[in-house]
Amino acid sequence: MAVKIKLKRLGKIRSPHYRIVVADSRTRRDGRAIEEIGKYHPTYNPSVIEVDAERVAYWLGVGAQPTEPVLAILKKTGDWQKFKGEPAPAPLLVAEPKPARPSFEAFTGEDEGKGEAITQKKKAEKKDEAAAESGSTEA
Repeated sequence: MAVKIKLKRLGKIRSPHYRIVVADSRTRRDGRAIEEIGKYHPTYNPSVIEVDAERVAYWLGVGAQPTEPVLAILKKTGDWQKFKGEPAPAPLLVAEPKPARPSFEAFTGEDEGKGEAITQKKKAEKKDEAAAESGSTEA
């Protein structure tokens, strides 16, 4: 049986996600797979590539042939060079961790020094003006 390592497409239209699978070469693209050995998410920046290197080495060792897209992925991860005995490629880009969102308490702590709302100040000014007018009419 001819075995291939290929991509199995998942996801919605214009939002592809792939699984790297080992399958018989005669099965259709999204058909039954022998084993799932990785994931590939091309829409993320940088692309997410997860490969089980031990299983890839096993399947390449028993004669499974990678398709062209999978071969490119294996070259990026260094699994193909390891299988062929060549030097490893440059390291992949690693996604920067997202900064933690500031908590609500951090924002409320900064606002405490500002004082009262604008509308309350206007009411207080009107009371002061009314008191001044009533005081000036009495005198």
